[in-house]
Amino acid sequence: MGDHQGIAGHFLMDFYCWRVATPSDHRVATITDPTKIVTEDSIPIIDVSDWNDPKVTESICEAARKWGFFQIVNHGLTLEDLDKIKDAGHRFFGLPKEERAKYWKGKSPANTVSLSTSFSPHAEAVLEWKDFLSFSYVSGDPEAAALWPPVCKFQVLEYMEKAKIVIKRLLEALLKGLNVKEIDQAREYVLMGSPVINFNYYPRCPSPELAAGVGPHSDISTITVLLQDDNGGLYVRATEGDCWIHVPPVNGALVVNVGDTLQILSNDRYKSVEHRAVANRNKNRISVPIFVDPGPDAVIGPLPEVLEDGEKPIYREIVFSDYSKYFFSKGYEGKKTMDYARI
Repeated sequence: MGDHQGIAGHFLMDFYCWRVATPSDHRVATITDPTKIVTEDSIPIIDVSDWNDPKVTESICEAARKWGFFQIVNHGLTLEDLDKIKDAGHRFFGLPKEERAKYWKGKSPANTVSLSTSFSPHAEAVLEWKDFLSFSYVSGDPEAAALWPPVCKFQVLEYMEKAKIVIKRLLEALLKGLNVKEIDQAREYVLMGSPVINFNYYPRCPSPELAAGVGPHSDISTITVLLQDDNGGLYVRATEGDCWIHVPPVNGALVVNVGDTLQILSNDRYKSVEHRAVANRNKNRISVPIFVDPGPDAVIGPLPEVLEDGEKPIYREIVFSDYSKYFFSKGYEGKKTMDYARI
């Protein structure tokens, strides 16, 4: 039977006794502090059953401008599609730890799949309690996925092929709000040239008040399309004040958020927003984000259509891979990494 504690769980249990004994003034208040949660606000839920309805496009663009986050329902992926990909993630993390470790970053048999855990426990004030298996998706190239874990390979490929349709619809709607009439092949590469799909696994945490599932951050993607499980745990920074809004799981919904790349392309018309995840004492949690990233050598900057009426650019043109390296060299700094691209 598989060990479901996860690599994070095994590693941190050795560190746990030391961390619990640290003085309370060295601990950082967790997101579950009720004074930090805004209960009267919630991000929009948009029915996209008719993608051609101008009101759907308007709702998507308005949500991207105001919130940077929204949920979509009736998007074309079935409940069976969503359950299959979540089950595939649980199957991988249900494997014996020796099997999972074959895909550990730096030892994986392919550079298109890697297992990681994203914290530095002796340096962080709040510990991250998460493992993630990451797949770099290359459409139409079966060799890229040849050495992915057999227990979930076909489910990931099938899910990505279906999700790609939803992603293109979302990008078409968002770019209509920026006066872009057509997404040609070159622009598609800038928007979604290198998508990455993760299985984010949060094992049960014995002391969630001392740990974080994921610390506060924005995404570097164009957009991120996230599937939550029923356990929830995702919080989004409120538009005002040092407060957070819970994003409750909605059956059949996908959570969409604006990434830094789209904020740059839109010249701040759309805003990427900080978000975070909490650890859970009682249940193992899984989520499945698709990070819709530009191609690595794509040049990103404010779109010509955004600037055509004389609007001044806020950002310079940068190569996406350069921004990505800078972003991941800094750890979690909220939105400070966007200064890299700012004029």
